[in-house]
Amino acid sequence: MKLNELMQNNGARTERRRVGRGPGSGLGKTSGKGEKGQKARSGVSIPATFEGGQLPLYRRLPKRGFSNAQFKIKYAVINVSDLNKFDDGAVVTPEILHEAGLLKNQLDGVKVLGNGTLEKKLTIKANKFSKEAVNKIEKSGSTLEVI
Repeated sequence: MKLNELMQNNGARTERRRVGRGPGSGLGKTSGKGEKGQKARSGVSIPATFEGGQLPLYRRLPKRGFSNAQFKIKYAVINVSDLNKFDDGAVVTPEILHEAGLLKNQLDGVKVLGNGTLEKKLTIKANKFSKEAVNKIEKSGSTLEVI
C-alpha cells in the first residue's frame, strides 16, 4: 500500500444535499419543505411545546400545590473519617474545615455524617450531626457542639 493509493472507507464522505436543484435530486422546487406554511419559511424554529397557536397543555392544566424546594436547607456534609486530618485536642469549626480544604462551601450549614472511624480526641462544632456520627464521636472521647 502506498500513500497515493489510500482511500476513504465507503460512506465516510458523502456529498452534501443540494436542495432546490433540478428534477434528479428529488429536492427541487420547494426543497423538500412542502407547500407554504410556517415550516416552509426560512429561519423557522418552533419550540417543542408549540401547538399551532392553540393554548398549550402546560397553560391549560391547573397549577396546584406548593413546592418548598427554594426554601430547603442544604447542608455541606463531611464524614467522621475526614476529621482524622486534625491534631489531637483541636477545635474543629466550619471555618477551619473550609480553610483545610475539606469543605468547598458551607451552604446553609455543616452536617457531620458517620462514615468511617474517628481516632483523635477533638472538639467538633457543626450545625447538625447524624446519630451514627454522634455515637462514633462520643466513642472516641471527643466532644461535639451544635452551633
